Amino acid sequence: MAGLKLICGLILLCMLVLEPMATTALTCGQVASQTGSCIRYLQRGGNPPAACCNGVRNLNRQARTTRDRQTACRCLQTAARTISGINAKLAAGLPAKCGVKIPYKISPSTNCNRVR
Repeated sequence: MAGLKLICGLILLCMLVLEPMATTALTCGQVASQTGSCIRYLQRGGNPPAACCNGVRNLNRQARTTRDRQTACRCLQTAARTISGINAKLAAGLPAKCGVKIPYKISPSTNCNRVR
């Protein structure tokens, strides 16, 4: 579960670069749903599965407001703390591997309160 949370956090960070547009608040359940297929990749490496990258892109689109991006960040950080075996370097590179560009580093040490 920690890997899933880390993934969710990473994806949230990806979403922080988008213009606010969402009308419904993002939940940790949604973050987990979009990023769950990334856990094995984050633990073992290789290539992220298509479902993982689709989830990363979807989450990036869903996190349209500052609040949503901060929520996603926190959800991913919580997941990273609870799922064992997550490789932080793989997590940091996941957005790029999935074709998502973000202007900040994906990391468990990211201050989610500063995510915009």
